[in-house]
Amino acid sequence: MDRSQKSDAVAALNATFNESGVVVVTRNLGLTVAQSTELRGKMREAGASYKVAKNRLAKLALKDTDYDGLGDLLTGPTALATSSDPVAAAKAAVEFAKKNDNLEIVGGSMGGQMLDEAGVKALASMPSLDELRGTIVGLVNAPATKIAQVVNAPANKLARVFGAFAAKEAA
Repeated sequence: MDRSQKSDAVAALNATFNESGVVVVTRNLGLTVAQSTELRGKMREAGASYKVAKNRLAKLALKDTDYDGLGDLLTGPTALATSSDPVAAAKAAVEFAKKNDNLEIVGGSMGGQMLDEAGVKALASMPSLDELRGTIVGLVNAPATKIAQVVNAPANKLARVFGAFAAKEAA
C-alpha cells in the first residue's frame, strides 16, 4: 500500500467515523473466511458495517472525531463495526460473539461516550430505533382505538337490546 492509498483509506475511515452513531471494536481471534463473511452479512442485515483496518491507519482516522478515545483499544488483530443507528452494530456484534468464540468484543464508543465490553453488551440489549418507533406509534394509536371502542359501545348495546326486543315480539 503506497502513501496515497493510505491517505485515501484514512480519509474514508474518518468519513465513516463522522457519520456513525456507534463504533464497536472487536478482536478477531481466528475467524475463518466463511465466519467473517457470515458476520459481514449479519452486519449488513442490521444496517451496520464491519471493516478490518490497519490499527495505525484507524488511529489516524480517529483524530478529530468523537471516537478519538478508541485508539487505546486498537491493539492486535482488530476490526471496527459501525452504524448510524446507535444499537445496530453493537447488537449484531454481540449476537455473533455469543455464537462464535473467535470474535471478542473489546469495547466501543457511542458519540463521545466510551464503552467497555459490558457497556457494549448493555447497549446491544436496548431496542433499536425502528423498534422504539414502533412502540411509540403503538402507544399513540392505543388511546384512539380505546376512544373509538368507548364511543361505539353504547350503540352496540342499544342494537343488541332492540334485536332482543324484536326477537321477543316475533316469538
